[in-house]
Amino acid sequence: MNWLIKLSLALCTAGIGLISATVHAAYPDKQIKLVVPFPAGGGTDIVARKLAQKLTDDLKQTVYVENRGGASGNIGAATVARAPADGYTLMLTAAPFAIAPALFKDLSFDPVKDFTAITQVATVPLLVVTRPESPLNTIADLIAAARKNGSDITYATFGMGSPPHLVGEKIQELAHIKMRQIPYKGGQAALSEIISGDITIGILDVVSMAPLVKSGRLKALAITGPARSPELPNIPTLSQQGVAFDAVGWYGLFGPAGMPPAVTEKLNASVNKVLQTSEMQNLITASGSLPIAPPTTVEQWQTRFNDDVQLWGKIARDSGASVN
Repeated sequence: MNWLIKLSLALCTAGIGLISATVHAAYPDKQIKLVVPFPAGGGTDIVARKLAQKLTDDLKQTVYVENRGGASGNIGAATVARAPADGYTLMLTAAPFAIAPALFKDLSFDPVKDFTAITQVATVPLLVVTRPESPLNTIADLIAAARKNGSDITYATFGMGSPPHLVGEKIQELAHIKMRQIPYKGGQAALSEIISGDITIGILDVVSMAPLVKSGRLKALAITGPARSPELPNIPTLSQQGVAFDAVGWYGLFGPAGMPPAVTEKLNASVNKVLQTSEMQNLITASGSLPIAPPTTVEQWQTRFNDDVQLWGKIARDSGASVN
């Protein structure tokens, strides 16, 4: 009897392996929708469209982008959470996805439980910028000015609970200073008031701010993250200037929870292969973002994302940030 049970278990295991291999071999056999939960034209959208083009070539099936903006990315994310977990509806999103549970009390999804983390696509730093004529040249200058002038020091962000707001909160906590946040709908909306000097600094995305720094329209005091950007090698990180905070934004690929492991692994391998091409590397670095090296495994990205949900969530809760 024991040998019969063992034989049955062996056959079941072999059958599961055969099914997995068949799914892996067959996928994809129809077009794939890549949801971007933000409006067209932004940094996430630009990367998603190039990624979709390259994945179409690699997977031999059409990958197309659908923009589902609104509610800080939550509308698009909710549609993906409800989609079939078959690998034909994916989402490329950014760091606000990890912050959402701490900001939105009535969130219709859980970023960890309701999604499959597939891979990280890039890291996306923020820049601390000011007008070219500003007397501030370093983070030390900013800290000294804040200690002298208090809440007269203002900083532009994308809004309450956004990564720029939370980075500003962390700078204040670590440097023991106070600044006053001025929220905007985007970096371009804040630009004129930073250049005029009505706003002391901006903590804004590197994608839209890097060209302005390179052209001399803005001066950068620091970049967030653990390393300098190859496109902005003269801009030191916050940590290099004594503010020990290395967290950084990102672009990441997700699918609904419960995707077949074979499909998840195939997508991870295909995306990571595409990310090594010179075309994708150039697109990512030209914006001031950083390619992922070495490529991220499914397990590494899930762990990193889970850690980010905890890290950014704590900063948001400590700051008192809330949207509803």
